[in-house]
Order: sequence, then C-alpha cells, then structure tokens
Amino acid sequence: MYILAQTRIRLRPLISRTSVCLARYSDYQAPPTSGALKEEDIHRATQYCTNLLKQYDHPSYILTTFLPPYARPAHLAIRAFNLELARIPDASPSAPVRSMRYQFWRDTITSTFAQKPVAQPVAVLLSSVLSSLHTHRSSPNSNPPPALSKSRFLRLITTREKYSTNAPYSTLASLESYAENTYSTLLYLTLSALPLHSLTADHIASHIGKAAGIVAVLRGIPLLAFPPPPNHHSNTTSPGGTLDTQRVQQGAVTLPLDIMAECNLKEESVFRYGADAPGLKDAVFKVATRASDHLITARQMLRNVQEGGDVGHGFEHEGEEGHEYNVDDSVQQTPSNSSDGKSVQQKMEVEKAFGVFMPAVPTALWLQRLENGDFDIFKEDLRRRDWRLPWKAWVAYRRRMF
Repeated sequence: MYILAQTRIRLRPLISRTSVCLARYSDYQAPPTSGALKEEDIHRATQYCTNLLKQYDHPSYILTTFLPPYARPAHLAIRAFNLELARIPDASPSAPVRSMRYQFWRDTITSTFAQKPVAQPVAVLLSSVLSSLHTHRSSPNSNPPPALSKSRFLRLITTREKYSTNAPYSTLASLESYAENTYSTLLYLTLSALPLHSLTADHIASHIGKAAGIVAVLRGIPLLAFPPPPNHHSNTTSPGGTLDTQRVQQGAVTLPLDIMAECNLKEESVFRYGADAPGLKDAVFKVATRASDHLITARQMLRNVQEGGDVGHGFEHEGEEGHEYNVDDSVQQTPSNSSDGKSVQQKMEVEKAFGVFMPAVPTALWLQRLENGDFDIFKEDLRRRDWRLPWKAWVAYRRRMF
C-alpha cells in the first residue's frame, strides 16, 4: 500500500499529503468528515489502535490492562501515534516522502485539537479522548484536570523527524535527550490523561522514559546496521541519492559517537564483523548501564516516596514547557501544610500514576536478558517477545514496585 501511495505521488504531483498517508488504511472504514463521531466510529478506531499495538508494540499492548479503564483509550491513541511516526522511515526511504508524512501528522494533530479530525483511526480516537477530557474539565464542582498537550505531540513529531535518517547520536547526553523527547513524553501525555499533573510523577516518569528510550535504540541496532534488502520492484527509490538516504538504505550504527570513541569502536568494524566487532560489547555495556542507572534512580525515588520521604533530588526539567507546577494548588490538597501532608500527597500521586510507570518492567527485563547474553546486541533472543512479561508485570503492579 505504501508503494501504491508513493507511485501516485510520482504520477500525480498535485495529490495531497492527506491522500498519501490515508492510502495505508484500506481496512479501516473512515467516519464522515463532518458531524459528531459515532460510537461505532470510535469502536473501529479503538480496534485499529489495539491491533497496531498488538502487532508492533506488544509490551504496551500487555500493559494497557494496568491502567484505569477510563485512561486506556488515551494510552492506545498515544502509543499508536508513536508507532505511526516510528514506522515512517521504514516505509519512506525517500526524504521528500518522509517529510510529507511528518507534515501530515503535524496537520492531523492541529486539526484534531481543533476537534476536526481527519478520517484516520488514531486521529479519531484521539479526538474522542480530547472530547472526554474537555467534558470532565467542564463538569461542575470539579477541579479542571490538565488537558493533553498539543505541543508534546508536535515535539514527538519533530524529534522523530530529526532522527529519521538514523544518524548517530553525538554524545550519550544527546541520546538521553532523544529519549526524553520521545519515550518520556509518551509517559507525560498518559499521566495527563489520568488526569494527573504532578512534579513527583513526572520526575519518576522522566527517568523511566529515558531508560525505555535508550533500550529502544539498543534493540534497533542490529536491524539498522543490517537492514533488509531494498525492494527493487519499487520505483520510489533510485541509486545514489543524498547521504541521509544512503544511510537509511545501507545501514547505520546508532550508538553515541563519544562512547564509540571511548571504546575504539568503528562503524565499519560493525558492518564487517557484526557481533565480533572490537569494542562493540564495551560500548553496548556503557550505554546499557546508563539506562539501568535511570531505572535504579526511578526505583529508589518510588521507594523513598512510599516510605514517606522525599524523592532525593531535583527535577532537571522543572520550569520547562509542560513542567510548570503550582505549589499552592498541591498544598491545598494535602491534609496540612506540613511535611507529613506533602508526603501523603506524593504517595497519593505515585499510587495514581503507577500504571503509567509500568513500562519500567519490560525495560528492566530486556536489560537483564542483555546482561545474561554478555551484552551481545546481536543475540536472536533479544528480539523475541518475553513470555515472562505478563506475569512479571502483574507481580510488579501488585507489589507497587518495578
């Protein structure tokens, strides 16, 4: 279906971005472009997003059950949106087509937040979620909860597009920044859907998201270094092209350059020797250790709050867009303006947010498998689904500790 859509672009230059991107949803019966969404429209959109997660993001599909029922549609829409963005580079090796598809999603988010969703399942479900949150905010005798942030969705698009060419990260810090602007942002959006706007919950989610983002990059190294052969029957690609296009088609090593330099690891060695490349395991170890450090930090913060203490350190992103916190509002909700009241409030917040923290479980399981395999990133076992996840997730949720 992608090939057909891209072929139409070449034959009919005036075709719209919307037509290009909607060509993929042949099995999805779109709702009318005008009027209120019907229940069957929302049901079909929910089913589409659920199937998308089940096929391409199985851990998120499994973890849906640990969220409150009213927050699950938002979780499905947010994670499906992330998958749609993540799949663009694989389906669009041509830079102009990639750019068109990212712009399509910018336009889609803008129209969805204006309550004019396009006939696309993720947009339909997200529009339904936004309407539900708006209704809750408008209800009498209730504190208006925070709405989903349009700027966070746009930040996801911008970050995904920036790294869509598989260019290596200059430093480990830049990899963490990528994880913050993608995987941590997914958690912030889900927290907003609970709804919950909490310094403590956001702080813990930031560390979990950074760990999950780093692990996602590590998991993708074998596939990006040795991508499948191109489809020579497609007329959407041509020999040569830009450096970014060649990188997408020929493979790339996305480990941070500063870590590769420390370990004397060369990209060419990975292409030539694969798992036996000198310095590869050391580089993977260093990057995986940073992900593990974030999980350890999040786990210790959670334990401190549960024991009535403070998280232990400040939130580096406090004060940034989306991370403005009204201390007075939090104090009013506590039993007293004392440290005990603050501790009780923090406990209530992390209890409400714990379902959102659950991606820490599959992240920790994968890091453990990587360690058991002596940090051989090419081990086939690392790309298989972990059959232990449902059980481990249930235990973690029951104990309120990942």
